[in-house]
Amino acid sequence: MKQKELLRKFTAAAAAAVMTIALSACGAGASAGNTAKEAAASETTVIASTTAAQETGAAETTQETPAAASTEAAAASTQEAAAAGKQTGTAAGSQTDAVRVGSLKGPTTMGIVNLRKASEDGTSEGSYIFTMATQPDEIAADIAGGKLDIAMVPANLASVLYNKTKGGVSVVDINTLGVIYCVSGNTEIHSVKDLAGKTVLSTGQGATPEYALSYLLEKNGVTDCKIEFKSEATEIAAALNADPQQIAVLPQPFVTVAEAKNPELKTAFSLSDEWDKVSKDGSHMVTGVTIVRNEFLKDHPDAVSVFLKEHAASAEKAVSDIDTTAGLVAQYGIIEKAPVAAKALPYCNIVCIAGDEMKTALSGYLQVLYDANPKSVGGALPADDFYYTGK
Repeated sequence: MKQKELLRKFTAAAAAAVMTIALSACGAGASAGNTAKEAAASETTVIASTTAAQETGAAETTQETPAAASTEAAAASTQEAAAAGKQTGTAAGSQTDAVRVGSLKGPTTMGIVNLRKASEDGTSEGSYIFTMATQPDEIAADIAGGKLDIAMVPANLASVLYNKTKGGVSVVDINTLGVIYCVSGNTEIHSVKDLAGKTVLSTGQGATPEYALSYLLEKNGVTDCKIEFKSEATEIAAALNADPQQIAVLPQPFVTVAEAKNPELKTAFSLSDEWDKVSKDGSHMVTGVTIVRNEFLKDHPDAVSVFLKEHAASAEKAVSDIDTTAGLVAQYGIIEKAPVAAKALPYCNIVCIAGDEMKTALSGYLQVLYDANPKSVGGALPADDFYYTGK
């Protein structure tokens, strides 16, 4: 118990130095609760806040049918999600052989709903037990304590866990790229460079959103942009609704909600796209990753390989079959209504990037976070054995 409590405190502090969709929402630990809200900031707003679930999570996000969506509705869904706590889905096969998979309510889970459904129907190759939580620290404690075999967590939290467990976990894939967008009714804003001389509303002070935005401003030579931090994404959405000429960065699905409520608001640009423009090392803005306990990986390498294959197929279907996926997202309580999920899904950047591409994309991203605040990644950058490339 003492070791578990120390882990919770460490995770909390590290996550607090960093990021909850985005994502959660679209996901993504610290005292345990703070890691979810800050370690998942992309899922922080990404995950911790969710209907979206920010991760981040984040990840750790939504729009209703155009006419009815509202920030208030999103906030209510978030509160309901937090009250719901963990949700477990059991595979049709033998539980003794099932791989225990944990994820955050938000984009990271949205990418595996098709696999979860196949598992429940008995049509998946592997056998799984899925657990969905609202706070990153819950997932962190369970994987560190051996209660989970595989987990989907905010990118920086994966690094924190690697350091805390002395190399006890490895990353097997990236499941969610950047889910943070610049939103405004100001039609002159099209890129980070256009933020020169402007004030931008944002969540995540002292966390991933701040570090990512500051990095992009620096790379674009913008030195006179003022960042005004707010505590919640819903607070920013309300401010934008009152004055759409303001400029803000928000995670999905809060972007969808805000734009549905006020048609003057438009997505100016994606921070993920802006990252790719200035990246010289192949790195990407990463919200969520999938980690595995190395003990489990050593004993069950075939099960991990099967999971990776089925995760990739599930993520691809989340992108190619929006309607089916949106229905499952609503069915599993990630986002309350399928129409809202359908609007948010295309912007949640759900992927399954593995191998050397994963290592290149993630290592560069963690380097940026480390340069901004070493505590955000657990005090040190992970060694090469953190990246499982299947070789």
